[in-house]
Amino acid sequence: MMSSMTSVTETSALLSPAAYVEAVTTALAAAAAYYGDGTTPLGDDEYDGLLRAIAAYEEAHPDEVLAESPTGKVAGGAVQGDVPHSVPMLSLDNVFDADELAEWAAGLERRLGHPVTGWCVEPKLDGLAVAARYRGGRLVQVLTRGDGLAGEDITHAADAVLGLPPVLTEPIDVELRGEVLLTTAQFEEANRIRLAHEATPFAHPRSGAAGTLRAKDRPYRIELTFFAYGAIGLDDLGHYALLEKLAALGAHTAASTAAAPTRCATVEQVQERIDVIAGLRADLPFGIDGVVVKADTAEDQRQAGNGSRAPRWAVARKLAAEHKVTRLLGVEWNVGRTGIIAPRAVLEPVVIDGVTVTYATLHNPSDITRRGLMIGDQVFVYRAGDVIPRVEAPLVEQRTGAESPIVFPEACPRCGDAIDTSEQRWRCVRGRSCQAVASVIYAAGRDQLDIEGLGGTRAVQLVEAGLVKDIADLFTLTREQLLGLERMGETSVTNLLAAIETARGAALSRVFCALGVRGTGRTMSRRIAAHFGSMAAIRAADADTLAGVDGIGTEKARVIAAELVELAPLLDRLQAQQVGTQVTEPQQPAPDVKAGEDPAAGATAGPAAGPLAGQAVVVTGSMTGPLAVLSRNEMNELIEQAGGKASSSVSRRTTLVVAGEKAGSKRTKAEELGIRILAPEEFAALVADFLPTS
Repeated sequence: MMSSMTSVTETSALLSPAAYVEAVTTALAAAAAYYGDGTTPLGDDEYDGLLRAIAAYEEAHPDEVLAESPTGKVAGGAVQGDVPHSVPMLSLDNVFDADELAEWAAGLERRLGHPVTGWCVEPKLDGLAVAARYRGGRLVQVLTRGDGLAGEDITHAADAVLGLPPVLTEPIDVELRGEVLLTTAQFEEANRIRLAHEATPFAHPRSGAAGTLRAKDRPYRIELTFFAYGAIGLDDLGHYALLEKLAALGAHTAASTAAAPTRCATVEQVQERIDVIAGLRADLPFGIDGVVVKADTAEDQRQAGNGSRAPRWAVARKLAAEHKVTRLLGVEWNVGRTGIIAPRAVLEPVVIDGVTVTYATLHNPSDITRRGLMIGDQVFVYRAGDVIPRVEAPLVEQRTGAESPIVFPEACPRCGDAIDTSEQRWRCVRGRSCQAVASVIYAAGRDQLDIEGLGGTRAVQLVEAGLVKDIADLFTLTREQLLGLERMGETSVTNLLAAIETARGAALSRVFCALGVRGTGRTMSRRIAAHFGSMAAIRAADADTLAGVDGIGTEKARVIAAELVELAPLLDRLQAQQVGTQVTEPQQPAPDVKAGEDPAAGATAGPAAGPLAGQAVVVTGSMTGPLAVLSRNEMNELIEQAGGKASSSVSRRTTLVVAGEKAGSKRTKAEELGIRILAPEEFAALVADFLPTS
């Protein structure tokens, strides 16, 4: 079915009556699954393309239209309900680009006979539409949309829906309408709970929400979230004013999010706001599949009226899908530089948000087992913003019997040695030694020891010659050893030894980062170096002590502590060779030290002095001026040396954003939140005393 749907949606045309009948049948099955339990054999783009192809065929062949055709029907005519709605609960028509939106808006104004008084723009939430009935301000019934005329009673699930108050702030009779969904955090928690109860994980947040709302007598509780966007009984209010009233009544709305509903005076402003929300999409704590545009005033809405399926005064501007359905073709097992054996999904190529995806993350072996994945499964694949694509649960109902189990490796795929399976993430028993070349290349990188001349080819040569097993061996290399290697003349040897000697004096944070400790990176290495002040103090730290470092929680502290125990011999050798003795991170004076104690062991970092003291700083876009020569890691290092805290994402905790050229959505979000924004040159002037001198 997937291959036939690909051909249909690619051509956007149905060339025969038989193809039309097949398309209608497929669309009805997909709609029944989507509006029923939230599953679907088609991604959003495929389903939308299929409906458009059906509509185009029916327009060209009106005498062949099937009675069961999904066009012009709420939920595609695929679902029914048994509790009548007080007022029909309609769907929305869709537009797919700026030109279609402008055409729709012009058509609405022609219908009204005058310009639309104002617009309201809000995110189109990817959940299930519900109607919540209140009597005297108390919740008495919750219904699904159903076929738009009648819905299914899901009142039993109301107590698990956050944002849907059992009692309003006013004792009125009203029906709230909105979307129930699983936020990103709720989706992850829901699957954790289901796996703990040996239940199949949800394939997608929408299917999770649909299944949870209909479920009864589960031995566990899964929370969802309600977002109100309409009401019956408050009909004289414009849409923006209605949303404010709903919030005042105690209902949750999207007003508290970065994609908050916004009033616009013109279609041009509407288009700009759509671009903003689309740019924020990857950072939102819930899924959206479009942006809703509505005539704001109650009078314009009344004049425009409603069709049989959708209101004429509102439309959904659909966005490119961030998830698609494709086939799991195989699993590759790759060994990382720390010896971790990571499974990677090989997928039937699929285009997601303009990017062709052929590989995706599969977490770890135990996760594969719990999710019940098999080779040949149809799977949901996600790609949000720049996040690495990942595979969730299989679409079990799509199995044909031709699927086969995923075979786990019995020995390390790289070196053939044994595998340590005691943790969820499997690891070669040789650890870093299994990937000595990768470890050396990483350690010599620009953001670590910055050893010029020690690239991939040279690292392979050193490891294969038996001269280097780990980074400590780099500092014992002699001229005679290097001259004995192929393609290593006097000049090359002199330059490499000089670069290694320079690396010996690298800052503690860079040396620690070069170790490649799991759970750390460049930023965390700076914080650890600043907190402890010496490699000896870091080595002596236990999990409880490490948990005191900003950004390290209990679980990560346990992983780092275990790594430090494993690395103890290497750390001893580095210390003996006087590597990593320089500390450039801002330090808080150490407390008084008792006789016999190591002074470095008591050093801790507190709020650092400097122009960025107490500031949470995000850098976005291309830097110019004095900052143009700095890498992003070097920018983060500069921020922390000046007393600030570097972050990769903009939130309400962010206090300063450095916005360079093509800053994009992070700058937009900062503007939305009222966060201070500086150009690169302004920021460089602020931290001038901390800029590198060469």
